[in-house]
Amino acid sequence: MKNLKKLPTKQLEKFSNIFTQLGLVVVLFVVYLTLEHKTEQKQFAVVDFDPPEIVIFNPDEIIEFRREVQKAPKIPEVSVVDVFIPDEPIKKGDNNVVETVINLPKDKIVHINPDDIVVIDETWETPIETVPFINIEFAPVFKGCEGLSKEENKVCFDKKMKKFVQRNFDIELASELGLQSGKYKIQTQFIIDNQGNVVDIQIRAPHDKLKNETQQLIEKLPKFTPGKQRDKSVKVKYTMPISFQVD
Repeated sequence: MKNLKKLPTKQLEKFSNIFTQLGLVVVLFVVYLTLEHKTEQKQFAVVDFDPPEIVIFNPDEIIEFRREVQKAPKIPEVSVVDVFIPDEPIKKGDNNVVETVINLPKDKIVHINPDDIVVIDETWETPIETVPFINIEFAPVFKGCEGLSKEENKVCFDKKMKKFVQRNFDIELASELGLQSGKYKIQTQFIIDNQGNVVDIQIRAPHDKLKNETQQLIEKLPKFTPGKQRDKSVKVKYTMPISFQVD
């Protein structure tokens, strides 16, 4: 038998169909992977941040607390009618004069014993006067300021109040709130009534938490000896600004 020699060209033609089919399989596999592959897209949520509200306090600003005065009901005007009295006297026997006489039966007459009359003494309560601290004659006495003169008592009162605030006010709270650097002021006003109790607390602060802290601070104040005006216990209005610095 003769050995048949295979030509390279014929071998390539023989396997060309196989290579074509393999190429199609590879292409289809790549297309399949491309379609199945999902590109992960990151979504970013847009968050709007409102700029922080900056409250500016004017140190020279004076806070006025006004009490609404209710107007008294308007009294209707009453017209005055002139009464005419004739100059001529009434004469006896004048038929134009009609005399009305009421006869009461004796059993209807009541005799009143003067000793049975009870006089009720009604004492009208006058409103208690409210005097600003700066104008009070005798200022309220802070515990520890007893036995001083009028002027010395006022100075002692202010010193004791300042010391009380420095000891009890949580100054770290201002830093925790994230306030911007600068100087801040809390305006406070309260009344020491005629019993020596602190009432009618009014506060203006740059943050609600600072307002609550100041409210709790003032409520911790001890009971005072009430202030006096003309030897009478009165209400005293006291204004106390609290300043602090945020670095």
